[in-house]
Amino acid sequence: MRSNRPVLLGMALMAAIAMAQAAPDVPTTDARGVAISDVAYPGTVQLEVDATDLGQRVFRIRQTVPVRPGLQRFHYPAWLPGNHAPTGAIEKLAGLVVSGGGQRLEWTRDPLDVYTFNVQVPEGVAELRMDYQFLSPTDAAQGRTVMTPNMLNLQWNAMVLYPAGHAAHAITYRASVRYPQDWEAASALPVARRDGDTVHYAPANLEVLVDSPVFAGRYHRAFELADPGTRPVRLNVFADRAKDLEAKPEHIAQHRALVTQARRLFGAEHYDRYDFLFAVTNQLGGIGLEHQRSSENSEARDYFSGWDPKVGSSDLLGHEYTHSWDGKYRRPAGLATGHYNVPMQGGLLWVYEGQTQYWGNVLSARAGIRPLDASRDALALVAATYADNRPGLQWRTLGDTTNDPVIARRRPKPYRGYQMSEDYYQGGQMLWLEADVRIRRLSKGKRSLDDFAKAFFGQNDGQWERPDPYVFEDVAATLEQVQPTGDWAAFLRERVDGRRALTDGIEAAGWKLVYSDTPSAYYKALMRGRGASFIYSLGMALDSAGKVTEVRWDSPAFTAGLGSGMQVLAVNDLQYSAEELEEAVRAARHGTQPIRLLVKQMDVYRTLTLEYRDGLRYPALQRIEGTPDYLTPIFSARK
Repeated sequence: MRSNRPVLLGMALMAAIAMAQAAPDVPTTDARGVAISDVAYPGTVQLEVDATDLGQRVFRIRQTVPVRPGLQRFHYPAWLPGNHAPTGAIEKLAGLVVSGGGQRLEWTRDPLDVYTFNVQVPEGVAELRMDYQFLSPTDAAQGRTVMTPNMLNLQWNAMVLYPAGHAAHAITYRASVRYPQDWEAASALPVARRDGDTVHYAPANLEVLVDSPVFAGRYHRAFELADPGTRPVRLNVFADRAKDLEAKPEHIAQHRALVTQARRLFGAEHYDRYDFLFAVTNQLGGIGLEHQRSSENSEARDYFSGWDPKVGSSDLLGHEYTHSWDGKYRRPAGLATGHYNVPMQGGLLWVYEGQTQYWGNVLSARAGIRPLDASRDALALVAATYADNRPGLQWRTLGDTTNDPVIARRRPKPYRGYQMSEDYYQGGQMLWLEADVRIRRLSKGKRSLDDFAKAFFGQNDGQWERPDPYVFEDVAATLEQVQPTGDWAAFLRERVDGRRALTDGIEAAGWKLVYSDTPSAYYKALMRGRGASFIYSLGMALDSAGKVTEVRWDSPAFTAGLGSGMQVLAVNDLQYSAEELEEAVRAARHGTQPIRLLVKQMDVYRTLTLEYRDGLRYPALQRIEGTPDYLTPIFSARK
């Protein structure tokens, strides 16, 4: 077992980093230096979308914009909320034709900002018409699928070209969408009226519009998750087939419990209504994306039909729901930009995503969506990652991974454990577990991170229109308020800006990481259809065809010369299968012969020899006798 000892940065450097992250210099101008005004844009922009071309997967858009004579600039959204990076799909915008005053007007693209279009508006023209298309992916290589024969996912940021110079909340839009015949649509946007297959939405400012995406489809069912008389929360399910909508009452009851437990945790709600947009599909591209009053979510077709109460469901809905409080209402100042063409600063993503990762798992356990045993097994996998599969912490910090959305754009990495990738999610989860246990221990069980959640995220019940930004000092000060120690800022900095394993919270909670030669039921369910993982034994993972998808740096597999992307063809001269490799690992434990792998790399075949004798190893958590158990109460439902 590898142990990463804490290596702290120099105090002067840490102080400099703290100052830089605590008070981010949030730009008040766009990429070309134009000031962003909070003054309302004159008039209302009309946006009409035709989403009926399912065969060719084309959204056809007409936008009518009130304007004044002179140079008018329009932005296509680049920096997307929840993506924390300039991932706007500008390459999919096509066919742009601008007209006004009965004539076609020329446009030019800004050479230093390809997301910006310039139009010279002649005298006497008070309105521009802009016609264009969004050519959604028709192949996985082009991006995420958002149109299928039976459902679609419409994101307004992909549909708009908005006037430059004004804050998103200062531009009013009136949007309508024509859907395929007899389809149902769900969104947090209120519907003004419906004319046949065209839905006209109530006017909304651009910030609310972009934050209110749509799921629509042929097969739809809605489940009410909130108690009568409270703010409505709805699970809007769309499916590839009608039969995939069938759900057991006890399963839906767990989703209702998720809403109840979140309300008890935060003590307030930051929405007038909330809509889970949920696709159970093998066709629509996978997604989990947060919004203030809704979230975009997808799981496999068998989410309901294959439900196993002993293993439970994923924490996806719990994670995205938590974001209504953490990330959308309370938002790091560096991410609370004026509009979508101002660079974001993600230095506090270990709060935005890290604490959301923590609460998403905790709320899923408290609601019963993931049973207690499965919740511990899920946590064991995270603990093992930071105990034994993040050698990258020897050269990178958790805080530095908050730059990954811009650096890597979520592209796969060949040696993720060494390179690291957005570790502010699960590394942040481990940080907040340790903080929770610390509060419980110091207060002798009287307080917990629940108190922080209520104090930091749960104020101003009912407010949702605009985010409430924060900086690092606000986080440390609230922790100090909940449990005075005098060193919360240093505690956080040591874990964010130092280099350490991030696993201290496990043993502090009364449990320890151990390895078993038998995988848990949760692990088996997690890996079903994903291939096989030998990360904590040989140090490698493979897909179902034997292609190596991950190699742990300095592991037995790495030392033997195995690299990510190679194909394993044979194990000890027998054709590769996961079962054959498992048997070879078992045999090597009590034998004297190494494990031989025949691998293919491009057109070269080689036999690699792995000297490994420690058998199969799957992470698990085991109680430390004679110590307080803090983990069980953390995962237990609040009454």
